[in-house]
Amino acid sequence: MFKPLEWLASRFAVDMGIDLGTANTLVAIRDRGIVLDEPSVVAVRKGTNEVLLDGNAVGKAALEYLGRTPPGFQAIRPMKSGVIADFEITERMLRYFMRKVQPSRHFVKPQVVIAVPWGITMVEKRAVIGSAERAGARRVFLVDEPTAAAIGAELPVHEPYGHMVVDIGGGTSEVAVISLANVVEGECLRVAGDDFNEAIQQYIRNKFNLLVGEITAEKLKIAAGSAMPLEQEIEVEIRGRDSLTGLPRRAIVTSNDVRDALSEPVRKIVDAVKHVLERTPPELAADLVQAGITMCGGGSLLRGLPQLLERETELPTRVAQNPLECVARGTGIFLENLELYSRFLEGGEDLA
Repeated sequence: MFKPLEWLASRFAVDMGIDLGTANTLVAIRDRGIVLDEPSVVAVRKGTNEVLLDGNAVGKAALEYLGRTPPGFQAIRPMKSGVIADFEITERMLRYFMRKVQPSRHFVKPQVVIAVPWGITMVEKRAVIGSAERAGARRVFLVDEPTAAAIGAELPVHEPYGHMVVDIGGGTSEVAVISLANVVEGECLRVAGDDFNEAIQQYIRNKFNLLVGEITAEKLKIAAGSAMPLEQEIEVEIRGRDSLTGLPRRAIVTSNDVRDALSEPVRKIVDAVKHVLERTPPELAADLVQAGITMCGGGSLLRGLPQLLERETELPTRVAQNPLECVARGTGIFLENLELYSRFLEGGEDLA
C-alpha cells in the first residue's frame, strides 16, 4: 500500500546499507555506492564509554590506538564474531559513521539495511536493530551476509538455480548455497581473519619466543600468508618483544612459517564448505558443478585458498571482483530496490 509520508521521507533521507563487520564497517549510499570503509574500532577512556577526541576517535582515528594505548585509554572492537559484544560502544560507532556520511542539513532519519551473519539468534538480531535505531535510523532491515555478498558479487540469485558463496570476513566465515534469493543450506563458522591473526601470533610466540601484536600479525598475513606452497617463498622481517628476556628484537619469518600457522583455521573453513555441500539437495548440487564457488571477504585474498578449495571440492572456484566490498554493495542494491527485496529482509516489526 502506498504510504505518502514514507514516500516523502525516503525522498529526503540519506538511506544507507551497512556491512557491520568485526574488522571493518562499510557504508553504501543509494545511487552513490560505497562511501565509507573504516575499521570497526573505538578508542575510549578506560572504565567509561567516553569516546576520545571529543567523540571522534572512531574508525581510522581509533585504529592508531590499537595496542598502543597508555593505561588510561583503551581501543575496543565492539563487534565479536560478527555480532555485537558491546552495545553502547557499537551505538556510538554507528552514530559516528552515519553522521559522517550524511550532510549536516539532513533532518530526516535514514532507512538502514544491515548485513548480519547467517543463523544468528533473534536476540542478536534485536541487538543490531536496537543499536541502529538508537544511532539515528528511521527503519532498520536485516539481510543475511551470504545473500548480500552473492548479490554484491552480481550472481543471479533470484533464479531457481544453485550458487555457493564462501564469505570469509574478520569474525565469521559464511558458507551458503543460495537459490531464489534465500539460503537453502549454510553454515556460519566463527573462524575467520581474526583467528588467522591469533594463529600467527601464537605460532611466532612458540617458535621464535617473540610476542607480536594484532597489527603486526595482520601485516604478516597479508605479506606472506598462503594456503598452499608458493613458487617462490617469501621472507618478512618482524619486530616484537622477546618472551624470555622482555627486550625488543627482530626475527625473519617465512611464508612457510605463516602457512604452518594458518593450517588449522584454513582446514576448518575447507571442512565447513564440504559439510555444506554434503547437505545440499541433489538438484542444487548438480547446479554447482557448473556454477562453482564464489569467494568474498578479505580472507578470500589469502594466497592459494581458492586453489585449495577447488582441489578439495573439485568445483570451479573464483574470487569475486572487489571481494572486500561484496556485502556492502549487496546491501546497497537491496536499498535501491527495497520494495522488490523487502520480502527477503527482516525488520524491527518482524522481531518484536
